Amino acid sequence: SGIQTGECVPYNSSIKTCEVFAWCPVEDDYHIPKPAFLREAENFTLLVKNNIWYRKFNFSKRNILPTINSTYLKNCVYDAQTDPFCPIFRLGKIVEAAGQDFQEMAVEGGVMALQINWDCNLDRAASHCVPKYSFRRLDNKDSAHTVSPGYNFR
Repeated sequence: SGIQTGECVPYNSSIKTCEVFAWCPVEDDYHIPKPAFLREAENFTLLVKNNIWYRKFNFSKRNILPTINSTYLKNCVYDAQTDPFCPIFRLGKIVEAAGQDFQEMAVEGGVMALQINWDCNLDRAASHCVPKYSFRRLDNKDSAHTVSPGYNFR
């Protein structure tokens, strides 16, 4: 979709389509590369910064805890068991924690949620108020039943 140019151009050998001005090419869901074009993205990392504020109690907190320094931040990677407060996540581990397979998802794409639970008892010390992360897949992995299947990179 986009602003039409007024030109009809070949879509394939037998069909023409209306040309549009577009920033990016229109998605082509018919020629999906296997193995996935971005299969190495499994090892890419994501730094998550999150802040909360309880206005009524004038209490704020962030997921990069006061005990975290730049040296630690350069080397840590989140692990629910061994490093639950590191705010850096491997994409493959996010997908795995949601019960999905990264290499399978990388073929057609997917939508993931990283949820941060702040269950804080403000009657206790602020150091007890820490984030807990969970992950889930938001889209329907059956591409026949999705509104907009495909990579959908935006």
